[in-house]
Amino acid sequence: MNVMARLSAVVVLVVGTGVATAAEDHPDHQHQEKNPPREEAQHAEHPIPAEQAVAEDERQGQHTKEANSGPTESEQRHVPPDPPQHPMHDMSNEQMIELMQMDDTAAFGMVLLDEFEWHEIDNSNAVHWDGQAWYGNDYNKVWLRSEGNRIGGEYEGLAELFWDRVVARWWEVQAGFRQDFGEGPSRTWAAFGVHGLAPYWFEVEATVYVGEQGRTAARFSGEYDLLLTQRLILQPKIEFDLYGKDDPRNGVGSGLADSEVGLRLRYEFRREFAPYVGVVWTRAYGDTADLARAAGDDDDDLQIVAGLRVWF
Repeated sequence: MNVMARLSAVVVLVVGTGVATAAEDHPDHQHQEKNPPREEAQHAEHPIPAEQAVAEDERQGQHTKEANSGPTESEQRHVPPDPPQHPMHDMSNEQMIELMQMDDTAAFGMVLLDEFEWHEIDNSNAVHWDGQAWYGNDYNKVWLRSEGNRIGGEYEGLAELFWDRVVARWWEVQAGFRQDFGEGPSRTWAAFGVHGLAPYWFEVEATVYVGEQGRTAARFSGEYDLLLTQRLILQPKIEFDLYGKDDPRNGVGSGLADSEVGLRLRYEFRREFAPYVGVVWTRAYGDTADLARAAGDDDDDLQIVAGLRVWF
């Protein structure tokens, strides 16, 4: 019994010494186990909502970004303008419109000679013109348009007078009259049309005409300005004329009467002044071609042209 008692006492002594040594080697762990930090205890008792935690992270990230980022090179080189020396006083709408010249109802005008060129017609020198002028405001205008040729001292062509009204951002409707003149009898027409910019910046015009004795006609034209440079511009253009009835005295047959396809290259010394050269192909169809051949004229002609485009 004495031996067993002694062995038991030795075992108890060894175990107690090991436990004390472990406690001395990890005092922090023992402290954390018995006494957790106040902040962690508070978090455990009152957890932070997820939204508040996200907002806090974003604020910390923004503060870090602001602290690490300085002004860029462009910001350093920027020189702010001087503050206004004469601040604007309160004013009425009428005074503001007058000051900024933004009155949509103000009247203004323009004259454009789109084509003024030399070419040959039936082996004779000819001068061709195609121009327009208008006066009015942004919504309503009076529009004058004329096109024709001078051949051997004789004039032939047409003149149109329209009321022009804007109906959409890029489109206008027109209504008025057309007067033909030349070797044959003159014709007077009532005219109704549309003019504007189609998608991809094609400028188009389409007009229908109603004349005396049940005569009808239609004209379509389209053109496009291709900027090779800021001053060198290539302009393709196409035009068709159609008539509802024969008019032999004026050399016109029913149906598709004629077409014109042109390609002109102009150089704008100024936007208002641009000489050009080009090539124009004209062709007559159907009864109109038959009438042209009967009169000794060509029904298919390719011409080299040179001219001037001006506006003011």
